Amino acid sequence: MRTRFKRLALLLFIFVVSFAVKAAAYELHNGPTGVMYYEKDKCFNGYTLFTPTEKNNVTYLMDMEGNVVHTWEVKNAEGSNFHARLLPNGNLLLLRSVKNEDAQAQIGGWAGILDEVDWDGNVVWSYRMADKDHISHHTFDRMPNGNTLILGWERIANDKMIAKGRDPKTVPTEPVMIKGKPLTDFWVDFVREVDKDGKTVWEWHLMDHVGKGQDQLDPNYLAPKKAGAGYDSYDWSHFNTVEFVPGKDGNDKILLNSRNFSEALLVDRKTGKIEWRWGNPSSHGKGQGPTWYDDQSQIIFGSHNAAMVGENLMSIFDNGSERAEPNRSRVLEIDMTTGKIVWEYAANDGNSFFSYRQGAAQKLPNGNYLVTSTQHGHLFEVTRDKKVVWEFVSPIMEGKNSPIMLDAEHVLRTPKGVPVTHMYQNMIHRAYRYAPDYPGLKGKDLSPQGYIVKDGKKWFEANSK
Repeated sequence: MRTRFKRLALLLFIFVVSFAVKAAAYELHNGPTGVMYYEKDKCFNGYTLFTPTEKNNVTYLMDMEGNVVHTWEVKNAEGSNFHARLLPNGNLLLLRSVKNEDAQAQIGGWAGILDEVDWDGNVVWSYRMADKDHISHHTFDRMPNGNTLILGWERIANDKMIAKGRDPKTVPTEPVMIKGKPLTDFWVDFVREVDKDGKTVWEWHLMDHVGKGQDQLDPNYLAPKKAGAGYDSYDWSHFNTVEFVPGKDGNDKILLNSRNFSEALLVDRKTGKIEWRWGNPSSHGKGQGPTWYDDQSQIIFGSHNAAMVGENLMSIFDNGSERAEPNRSRVLEIDMTTGKIVWEYAANDGNSFFSYRQGAAQKLPNGNYLVTSTQHGHLFEVTRDKKVVWEFVSPIMEGKNSPIMLDAEHVLRTPKGVPVTHMYQNMIHRAYRYAPDYPGLKGKDLSPQGYIVKDGKKWFEANSK
């Protein structure tokens, strides 16, 4: 059975490669869609939560074999889902995007609505941040005290940004089109903490920390133009992480990550000061920036999902996009006291693991990582010795009424003029694995309801150990 499958997989690989110019890249380690590989004795076994992010409104919880055990579909939901987390009380905290006409800035990652949804799909709490001057984006964090941290953008007028030191020559003189929306002002990151009643109890604004030096962000540090329209101008900072980090004696911190600066930041919650930063010394005069062929002192590129995984230990998803050297994504662990990388995973072949945008990595209790390679809807679990022991490719495609298999008969075609790296048809922003004894699953019916994709079972049986 295994020999037969390997031959079939090889034929599939040859087919996909032969159509590489015409077809969208299909990232894989072993096969088509659904759960494709599973080594039970080497995995952290539990339930995987994922939310397709391309115009879909269903969140899935599945077992290790790919059986759906629960779904959430919010009734009369506005907009479309972005990503979700399962709370200890069994509710889902779900970020979704507002309607296009309600979003003044449609920069990648824009959202606007955060809903808490019970097991049956009923909204029990909601917070909206979407007006002419603000919009929530990318992510959130539910704090131990029940409050919620929300990442947002705020509109900053050009003259105010110039007063902060921005070179007027780099301020656009014409509107910049991003996602079909004309922008004429900067949209700069801030963090808002709201209580259970939706009242703002704390905020941190990047605009209070603009300038030169270790504890400020340089208003004239620009992402490469090839990163996309607006990323070198109105979408100047582009954060994608917010995480509450409890400290001793109330000395709490906030962990942030800037994709455009390619840096993780640690902020003191009391003073607001940026106490630590890592990833790109050249952004603040501590090293040489990349040349056209050499990364120089920059360590990560286009990073996402910084997360605390131990005392003074952080993980981060290094996309590797816009690198001077060859593209490849990595998952890194960093000793925050030394700034040294203490563990990393990158595929032997960059074509097997590369997410041009977005992405995440969750450290599991057994030390493995559940990796979300967003661009291809690709989830996989990798061990400390860098062996892939479980993987799944989402069959939920944008514009499709039902899940599909990707094989020789279902190769996704690239629309004319759209680069392969921009194909997001089955994106998953972030996925999370929960143990069977996770409090939020206590007393829940987790009976298998069948595979997401037709014929998924035969692929699973051919590739499980």
